[in-house]
Parts: sequence; structure tokens; C-alpha cells
Amino acid sequence: MERRQEPAQAGSSTPRRALLGLVAILIVVATFIAYLPASRGGFIWDDDGHVTKPALRSLEGLGRIWFEVGASQQYYPLLHSAFWIQYRLWGDWTPGYHAVNIALHALNAAMVLFILRRLLRDRAAPWADWAAALGAAVFALHPVHAESVAWITELKNTLSGFFYLTAMLAYLHFDAERRRRWYALALALFVCGLLTKTVTATLPAALLVIFWWQRGRLEWKRDVRPLALWFVLGAAGGLFTAWVEHHIIGAKGSAFELTLIERGLLAGRVVWFYLGKLFWPSDLIFIYPRWPIDAGSWTAWLYPCALAALLLAALMLARRSRAPLAALLFFAGSLFPVLGFFNVYPFLFSYVADHFQYLPSLGIIALASAGMAAAAWRIPSPAARAALLVAVPVALGVLTFRQSAMYADGQTLYETTIRRNPVCWMAHNNLGVLFKDRGENVVAIEHFRRALDVRPAYPEAWNNLGVAHGALGRHDEAIAAYRRSLSVRERNPQALGNLATSLSAVGRHDEAIAAFGEAIRYLPDDPGLYRNLGIALHTAGRRAEAIVEYERSLALDPNQPAVREQIELARAAMKSPTDATAALERLVAANPGNFQTRFDLGVALAQAGRLEEAVAQYKQVVAARPDHVEALNNLGSTLLRLGRPAEAVPHLEQAARLLPRHIPVRMNLAMALAAAGREQDAVAAAREALALARATGDAALAQRIEAWIGERRVGGDAPQP
Repeated sequence: MERRQEPAQAGSSTPRRALLGLVAILIVVATFIAYLPASRGGFIWDDDGHVTKPALRSLEGLGRIWFEVGASQQYYPLLHSAFWIQYRLWGDWTPGYHAVNIALHALNAAMVLFILRRLLRDRAAPWADWAAALGAAVFALHPVHAESVAWITELKNTLSGFFYLTAMLAYLHFDAERRRRWYALALALFVCGLLTKTVTATLPAALLVIFWWQRGRLEWKRDVRPLALWFVLGAAGGLFTAWVEHHIIGAKGSAFELTLIERGLLAGRVVWFYLGKLFWPSDLIFIYPRWPIDAGSWTAWLYPCALAALLLAALMLARRSRAPLAALLFFAGSLFPVLGFFNVYPFLFSYVADHFQYLPSLGIIALASAGMAAAAWRIPSPAARAALLVAVPVALGVLTFRQSAMYADGQTLYETTIRRNPVCWMAHNNLGVLFKDRGENVVAIEHFRRALDVRPAYPEAWNNLGVAHGALGRHDEAIAAYRRSLSVRERNPQALGNLATSLSAVGRHDEAIAAFGEAIRYLPDDPGLYRNLGIALHTAGRRAEAIVEYERSLALDPNQPAVREQIELARAAMKSPTDATAALERLVAANPGNFQTRFDLGVALAQAGRLEEAVAQYKQVVAARPDHVEALNNLGSTLLRLGRPAEAVPHLEQAARLLPRHIPVRMNLAMALAAAGREQDAVAAAREALALARATGDAALAQRIEAWIGERRVGGDAPQP
């Protein structure tokens, strides 16, 4: 193949070639300094979806990453392989992940330096190397890239960016020398980019824009035909990712339903938004407000019209300089996958995100840097000229230092987002989760409610609200919240499982067992659901069935010593009272903190007639779990059997508050009140039980309760219904 002669280096006033390596090192060092505040930051939103999950941490899991769509959050196998390797190296130690992201970004900036130098050396301008150095420094230190670098999840940007830029550099070598080895290397790197993040599919179009800028025209044989395969691969990768976003990640539904006209209006506004943040990077936010798109508003048409005018002006200027039009085409073309014509999941929160313009920004940065370098070169003083060019990346680096501090931890990130975007329902929800996980449930509830004020149809926030209420012992409120979550999203195994847990906590075991069964129908491979179903069955006294569910849980996850203990406990409780008592006493001695073991021991002791010892066990259960309805009811009824009704009443009243529709609890309370000499209160409690019996249609039970009430009026007594 023909080999081209490389042009001579530009004039001696430009930085010498040897200094470019030093410039690259300085850019790398400056990048690490700018991102120091984020370098020890913890995991934040969506990181748990990218850092390798337990089920994928083995060699078999690595195979699943490559050959099972849906095993990882997105089908980016090279990206998730990189996360797999990192997890093997440092597990959950976040500084390791941050160091890799920062290093890749710094390396990408160095690649930008060499690419721009190669592209600009044909300009025969004395400022060309200055422009390349400035462009690389601006890319490295621009705060709009803080989201891509400081957020562990966005390894997908920095790693795919590395493959994108190395593929570009290799193809530029091929274009100059026409050697097959350069083409093969460039194609391999491009495929690696697609397997990391398919936004790199825009690379062949970007290369054609660059060639048009260089030559003024494109030729089929020289320019287009070698990239035809690249376009096919890029289109296939992009369409597959769009399918995954729709069918697996969930980029569908009313939030994504826009007409073609609305998508066009959105695209115009998106381009202007990103341009604005590049030239004036203030008020950068993790989640920006989600704009309403109204085709009936004349202001909505200003953005695409202004964009069309800008492109027309650049086209007219192309007779003198093709650079502005090429930069705009590179910028808008690289943004095309996220302009709104395709649904991507983050559009649920906002139509724009800083990390979307990681690679597209290069077009505008290169143009602006060349313009600044050319203007600065007119300054007579070399020192003043250098100071001016250095001042820009230094100022940007200071802004990035401040911006990256926002990613130090989840609370800082969400609180900063809420200050700048008070209606960000996702930030309120995620901040609530942080408080909930720390046990600060009252504060968490406030944030969940603020999220729901903005977005009432938010199933995750309703579910989280239920968990926070449940942690505070407010099971009725928790149950109501879970039901609201399920009214928004019926197929919601997490909310179903949580609902079942709360129902079981208040003694509504039949409902709890049914809810667990439904959750398992949607998520049949979750060992936790089988475990919790076993606990519900166990608590309801259906121990043989509980053992079956415990064993199903162990079949899915054998590493559950607590479940093996529950099986042993259930088997012990199924023995005769004497044998059960001995077995359960041994289990309590081995694990004094297991309240379920103590409860079962209390039941066995009561059945064996050892009532005082049963009371002691029930009291310890209630001390650990004040909302344990069965323990409260059994404690009260056992105290009543011991002739201590005054002690029994408070426990039975608490049980009745937790389980207001449970007839036996109401009647136990009524009898304890009667035995304590509180006849009127006893009759009132019995009347509530009577109303419940009639509501359920249990005529025989209602008749027995009526008889008991009648006998109380004449001073008689009656057995427990």
C-alpha cells in the first residue's frame, strides 16, 4: 500500500516535540490533584449495579457476564469484566475503583494531546502544539467531566473513552500509511469500545467528519469504504443496547412516551444545554430538573431553530474555515444516541446528564482551544502568552476540585443535588435510604414523603417508606405503604416480600404466607423469600411446612447457618412438650439472642405446665421485640392462667393495638379485664370482638361471645371462645 510522507514539524517557536511528553505528565498529575476530594469517596447510586454482584464473582460468573444477557445490569461484557477484575483485586475498597477511573481519564487526556497534535500539525501554524496541549488540559480538567470520573459507575465512560481514542489514533495512522496492521488494530479497539459502552458507535462518523475537515471532501474508496464495517458493527451494537434498555432495564412506559416532534424539540434543547455547560460550567448537578416538552409552546421551538441557525452560519463560514462546522457536527453527532430519539433509562429522572457529553465535548473543546491558542499567539510577550493559556486549565481544575468533592459520599451528593434541584424525587428517595440504613427512620420518612409529594406514582419510595415505618414498629402504616407500592407496580416481589414480613409481624400469618407465595412466583430464585416464608409458617405454628421452605432456601444458597438453625429449632418444637423443652433449652443456651427460639421454648414450657418459666421466656421475647404479637398474647394469657390479670392486661392491650382485628386477642383481653374487676372495659372489648366475628360471618363464634357478654352482665363467667 502507498505510504504517505509525514509533514515537517511546525516552526521553532512552538513547544519542542520532547516537551509534549512533559506536558502529558503534567496533565496526568494535575488530573489526580483535581480529583483528590473524590478519590476516597464511597459507593453511591447505581454503583451496586456495576460492582460485581456475589453471584458473578467466580469464573463461572465471568462466563455469565459474557454469554448471558441480563446477568449484569447492561450487556457491556468488557466493562463488567473490568469490574470483575477490580473486585478480585480490592473487593469493596472504593479508592481502588476511583484510582482506576482517574488514571483512565488522565490517560485519555494524554491521548487527546497526541491526537490533536497529529491533526493540527498539518496546519503549519506556530500555535498548533499549544492548541493541542490546551485542548488536552481542558478535557482533563473541565468540571463537566467530574461526573464521569468521580462516579465509580462511569468506568463505562473512561474505559470506553480509552478504546475510542486509541482506536481513533490507530485509524489516523492507518489513514496516513494505509497499512493493514493499523486497520486491524483500530478495528479491534473499536470493537472493545462497543463491548464497553455502545456510545462509541459514533466513532466512524466522527472520523469522516475529521477527514472532511482536513480535506474538504470525502472519497468513497479512501474514506468511506474502509469504515463501512464499522458502521454496521456500531449500528448493531446501538440497536441491541436500545433493546436492552427497553426490555431489561425498563426504559419504557408513560415517562418515555414522546411524539417525533417532541423528540425533535427535545434534541434542540439538549444540544444547547450541553454547549452552555461547556462554556459556562456553573450549577452542575448530579440530576438536573426534567423539562416539560410542550410542542404547543412557541418557546420550545426556539432551541431547534437557533441550532439550525447556528449550523447554517457554520456552513456559510465553511468557505473560509471548515473547523466550526466540523466541531459542531462532531459534537451533535456524538450526542445523537442521547438526544432523545432513543429511550435511555436516565430519561426517567432527567433528559440531560453531564456524563453524556464525555466524548462529544471533544469537538467543542478542540475548536475553542485552537481559537484561544491562535488568539494568544498574537500577544508579543511569551510569558504573558503562556500565563494566559495556563490560566484556563488552572481555573477549570479549581472548579473540578470543588465539583469532585460532591462525590465524596452519598449524603453529600444527594444533599447537594437537592439544594440545586429541590424537586429531585430520586435524590430525596436515595437520601432517605441512607438515613434508613443508619437507623434514622424518622428523617428517612420525611425524605420519602417529599419524594412522593413530587412523584406519587413512585413504587420504590412507597416500599422504602414502608420499611422505615416497619422499623419503627408502625406496621399498619408500613402495610398501607407496601400496598400503595403494589398499586403502582403489581409485579413487585420486593414490596410483596416486605408486605408479607409486616403482615407476619402483626400476626396476620395467612395473608403473609399468601404474599410470600406471590413474591416467589415473580422471583423464584431468591433464597431470602423462601427463608422468610419459612419463618412466617414457623411463627404460625406450621413447622413441618416451614422446614420445607427452609430447605428450598438452602438449596439456592447453602451458606446460611441461620436457616440451618431455624430447621433445628422447628424440628425441636415439633417434639412432645417434655422433649421439645429440653431441645429448645439447649438451643437457647447456644444462641441466647434468637427470640424465635425463646418464643418456642415459652410455648413448650406452657404446654408442659411450667407457666412461670414460660412467662420468663415470653418477657425476654417482648423485651427484644415489643411488636411480637404472639409473645404479647401468650404472655398475657399465661399470666391470666397464673391468676395475675392486672399484669396480663397491659400486654394484651398492646397485642390488641398491634392486631386490632384478631378476635382471640380481643377476647383474651376481655377476660383479663373482667378478672381484674374492670367489667365495663371487659364488655367493651368483648363487643369489639363480637363485631369482628359478625363481620367475618362466623355465627357460632358470635353466639359464644354474645353469651359471654350476657353472663358478664349478671356477674357470671364463661370459658374462652
